[in-house]
Amino acid sequence: MHDAGWPIWLLLFTSVFGLALIIERFLSLRKKLILPPDLLSQVMDMVRQGKDTPEALRLLAADSALGRILAEVVAVNAEPQHLRQTAIEDAGADVSHRLNRYLPALGTVAVVSPLLGLFGTVVGMIEIFGAYSPSGADPSQLARGISIALYNTGFGILIAIPALIFHRYFRSRVEHFLHQMERQASALNRMLGKEPPRRQG
Repeated sequence: MHDAGWPIWLLLFTSVFGLALIIERFLSLRKKLILPPDLLSQVMDMVRQGKDTPEALRLLAADSALGRILAEVVAVNAEPQHLRQTAIEDAGADVSHRLNRYLPALGTVAVVSPLLGLFGTVVGMIEIFGAYSPSGADPSQLARGISIALYNTGFGILIAIPALIFHRYFRSRVEHFLHQMERQASALNRMLGKEPPRRQG
């Protein structure tokens, strides 16, 4: 840390921030939390048994991202087609926003880290030029400038590479989850359309 100079602290903070985002997304984007297995069949059974009460739908929506979408499909089942479609799309947009949370910040870490490394390199170059004087060069200051430049450049790249990899990985994972939720919501919508109307009284 001493050899890398004070710019390394900016990179250290960025690396800790990026690592925290990666850990948080790993914990939040687990498949069992987003797409619980057999949830679609459970919702269909709930509807067939007439247990789709407002309280049951509220609990379903709070259970998972897929539950939020399926609860909306059931809740608006009796509405006209255009209202039903709009409500489901709004729920999907809300879920998409939640799943993509913090991914822009992780992408920013991937972009900013090399720039901070470049900033450290410039600081090191300033140290190098400062080592020269009419009477000669100061070897210790010259070595320190080179050390600052190289450490910051390397550390900036070292942070950016995994941040970029995980950013793309999480984006791909979110897109997969959204695709699966869209398919299950469409399947539920079709199945509810085939259900016979309930008898009143």
